[in-house]
Amino acid sequence: MSSKFGVGHLLADPFLRLDHSSIHYPHFMNKLITYLKLSLLVTVSLLVGCAEQSDEAVAGTVKKIIIALEPDKDPDAMLEDRAALESYLSETTGKPVEAIVPMSSAVIYEGLRNGTIDLAYLSATAAAKLIEQDIIDILLAELIDGKPYYQSYWITLKDAPYQNIAELKGQPIAFSSRTSTSGFLIPVWDLYTQGLIDLENGPEGFFGEDNVFYGVGYVSAAERVLRGEALAAAVSYYVLDKDKHLSKEQRERLRMLDSQGPVPSHVIVVRKGLSGLDQTALKAALLVMNTEASDLRDRIFGAELAPAKAETHLKTTLEALEISRTMQF
Repeated sequence: MSSKFGVGHLLADPFLRLDHSSIHYPHFMNKLITYLKLSLLVTVSLLVGCAEQSDEAVAGTVKKIIIALEPDKDPDAMLEDRAALESYLSETTGKPVEAIVPMSSAVIYEGLRNGTIDLAYLSATAAAKLIEQDIIDILLAELIDGKPYYQSYWITLKDAPYQNIAELKGQPIAFSSRTSTSGFLIPVWDLYTQGLIDLENGPEGFFGEDNVFYGVGYVSAAERVLRGEALAAAVSYYVLDKDKHLSKEQRERLRMLDSQGPVPSHVIVVRKGLSGLDQTALKAALLVMNTEASDLRDRIFGAELAPAKAETHLKTTLEALEISRTMQF
């Protein structure tokens, strides 16, 4: 009669099969010792693996947080702000933080996509496109006068006789650029929802062929109006209302012709793969800036920060993007 040794049976190890009629005990003991050593190694390996997984879950997934800022300010000022932001967030999150200023926005988008950038400050349009690709999550939104949105303006000369954009059929106008949220995307969405333009003919179907111009920013569009080359330009509200882009003399020559919105404010986003622990730590640290480091917050992010969700904050932008993709320009 033959039988199997109990432990050996668990691993179905044939070399521990015993036959009482032919058993050689010294040989058997050597095999048993070898088996026990192997079992101990396997057990230790499993325990170490579980411990490492547990450590990773607690510690988060990154050793250093990389934050990308857009190159839209004086380089020397940005260098100082970067150092201050790194110091502040390193202290509040307990992790090393590096703030970088890539050469272009495209580098930021690719960095969020491939995991080399963890957090960035983006326009609503840029964020909406990355949300559609499932690359990012929204962490916080900028508040403007206490609200997470602002208005887009059509501006015209102060003495122009027109009262709204609908009166400019067949007349030359200018958009700030093809990528601007408040200077292109939202104005196009508004013209479409008013029924002034359609998908087949786009803005030229209303304003006229060769009467639609695209600038390289707010100033280029506004200056086209000041020179009399366009009767209206689509810009952000602050181009006219704030001392930010135009001189006082230029703004005094202009007025608001029409407004549209809401334009979702800029957002702070995190890449999709960043651990929940890291996201929570960053969100808390950035919100504390509202009370503990408001000057630094304003220099980098513009205004007060507040929690936001993509489905509500970017609703208008996502709708406008869908319209613009199917419209003929």
